[in-house]
Amino acid sequence: MMRRLDLSIGLLFSQSGSYQAVSMAMRAGAILAIEEINADKDAPVFIKPAEVDPAGDLAGYVEGARTLLQDQSLRHVIGCYTSSSRKEVLPLFEKSDAMLWYPSHYEGFETSENIVYSGAAPSQHIIPLSRHLLKNFGVRGWMVGSNYIWAWENNRILRDAINAAGGSVLGERYFPVGETDLADIVRQIVADRPDFVFTTLIGQSGFVFLNMLRAAASAAGIDQPREMPAASCSLSEAELPLIGDAASGHLSSSVYFSTISSPENRKFAALWTPRFGHLGQPSADAEAAYVAVHLLARAVARAGSDGFEEVREAVRGLTFNAPQGRVTVDPDNLHCWMRPRIGRSRTDGAFDILMEHPVAVRPDPYLIWVNEADDKYGPDLRLIK
Repeated sequence: MMRRLDLSIGLLFSQSGSYQAVSMAMRAGAILAIEEINADKDAPVFIKPAEVDPAGDLAGYVEGARTLLQDQSLRHVIGCYTSSSRKEVLPLFEKSDAMLWYPSHYEGFETSENIVYSGAAPSQHIIPLSRHLLKNFGVRGWMVGSNYIWAWENNRILRDAINAAGGSVLGERYFPVGETDLADIVRQIVADRPDFVFTTLIGQSGFVFLNMLRAAASAAGIDQPREMPAASCSLSEAELPLIGDAASGHLSSSVYFSTISSPENRKFAALWTPRFGHLGQPSADAEAAYVAVHLLARAVARAGSDGFEEVREAVRGLTFNAPQGRVTVDPDNLHCWMRPRIGRSRTDGAFDILMEHPVAVRPDPYLIWVNEADDKYGPDLRLIK
């Protein structure tokens, strides 16, 4: 029997704080992949995880990364949810010649030789959502978000799309992460009656906002899901159970939904439900963490080593048949080719998939190709019958 290579990795996920629901789902996805690989006696690696809980605090991420990279001398860490946390820890990874496997959709405008991005880039979430909103709902938008780079950049991209379509941004406001005093802004949005509301609020702020928006719109005689839909690039199955009665009817742009019909996703769900079903149905963030672990394991096996440079080169062009479909690491920017989808939330904590791209879309973190020929992205999103 071939001797398995021991692979020690770090997990850097918050298990408390404003966005703990998403972060705990990410941790669960990583653990699920680790358990699956370790249970396979034919797998070339055996993974030994070390965990640090940053508790949703930026300083906690820095200290956690320092513990994993410097105190424990690890070369690979799966973790971080917010872009703020990713940017805070990146200098430590650069200094330590280590790799961060970042399993979250993000706003783009970054590449790093020390990060493999297994979540969606802007060409795979905000661009498809912009096209969907402007084509199907109108060109008058309202934007509300958490006050950090994720919201700023996504809103900038959507604002440019609205302006190019001859529309208007009726309002744009930002709040601290975790802020729940949102009644005034909800009243203003309902009074303005936009064609859609784009929310980049994360965690508890997002849950409270969607409940308030639904209640205020209903009181004003507005069928909010139909006449003034709330759209997001981050709302997921991990969060829907926490929204309560207002959980249905919201739009989300993602590369993964738990309702994807494929053998790989059915296998993923069968593993997830008995182990982590208490966290809700599997989500894009959980799946991205699951994918990150599998890509890391395959890259180490290809390299024959867990060395930083060896693994970084081995992961270029690597493919994995993920629950969302085939994922390929772009050899140039270390982001992944993936298929964009748009879903509408349901009362049972899942999404109906309304639209999906027919092929995997090139990861375009700087949106270099967005104004070039359509065939750079392939055909438009297609309607799911």
